[in-house]
Amino acid sequence: MIKVAVWGAGMMGQGLLGYILDRPNDIELVGVIDRHPEKHGRTVGEVLGCEGWECDVEVTADVDAVLAKKPDVVCILTASNLHEISDQVEPALRAGADVICIAETLAYPWASDPEWAERFDAIAKEHGVSLLGTGINPGFVLDALPIALSSVCLRIDRIECSRVNDLSPFGPTVMASQGVGTTVEEFERGLIDGTIVGHIGFHESIGLIGRTLGWDIDEIQETREPIISGVERSTPHVHVAPGEVCGCRHVAWGYSKGELKIELVHPQQIHPEAEGQDTGDYIKIVGDPNICLANQPEIPGGKGTYASTGNYIPLMQDARPGMLTVVDMPLPRFWTPTV
Repeated sequence: MIKVAVWGAGMMGQGLLGYILDRPNDIELVGVIDRHPEKHGRTVGEVLGCEGWECDVEVTADVDAVLAKKPDVVCILTASNLHEISDQVEPALRAGADVICIAETLAYPWASDPEWAERFDAIAKEHGVSLLGTGINPGFVLDALPIALSSVCLRIDRIECSRVNDLSPFGPTVMASQGVGTTVEEFERGLIDGTIVGHIGFHESIGLIGRTLGWDIDEIQETREPIISGVERSTPHVHVAPGEVCGCRHVAWGYSKGELKIELVHPQQIHPEAEGQDTGDYIKIVGDPNICLANQPEIPGGKGTYASTGNYIPLMQDARPGMLTVVDMPLPRFWTPTV
């Protein structure tokens, strides 16, 4: 039985909690931490609001009380950036727990802040535990998947990947970061002042691919362009009128000594079907042999992220101590429910 604590009871955290409760013979849920007062004191069963997932573990803000229960693994599903998760990752590691975190920048933290990555690595090693960043993207579609496909190649000249996805299931934070519902002028101002960021994780994916394949990526270029809607679109969190921004087309290129080695394309919008846009994940390796892989529709981002988190839980106990990436881990696989 693996003792697990979940930090973050939002959309991703609730998905993982459902995953955990489906495996009662393998996982003991020892605590749930969340910063939102309206969830404090409510049981997991109440928060999930689903029949068949009864659980009397209460959501709390008392980090020390949860970590005192000595979880084997703490799963952190809260924020995207290293500075936002540091006060969550570090106490969990110091409590002697392995940590799995979906923060995009943790997928390959050396890309955005090598000093922070080395700090996490040192703390994990000091306490004999492991820290892993994972998720759907980065963590799988635009990095682990092309890396896995590279294993059947004799030569690789470059890698081209794209993920065309639907933002509609996500909440207001994601909508704001993608500029959904803004005018074109507001979108451009948001790019300048940093309120609109597009996809977080291109530097991490490019860095991880480059490191794994032995490419010295010395330059990364990016563009972010608004996707303009020609029709009215709505979700529970945003309304887009014709002529307004319904998403962001974010592209990044990784170069080694002036040669293009990696191209990643990620257009995201709400209700792409409204104007005939199919979703999907596409991997192309140019080399010997050439490889083209297409999956339609897209792998759902939310489900893929918390499934990835859950399916790594049984692999953490044998992982080496320190800051790890998905390429440092054994091949993950589906963990069969026990109910």
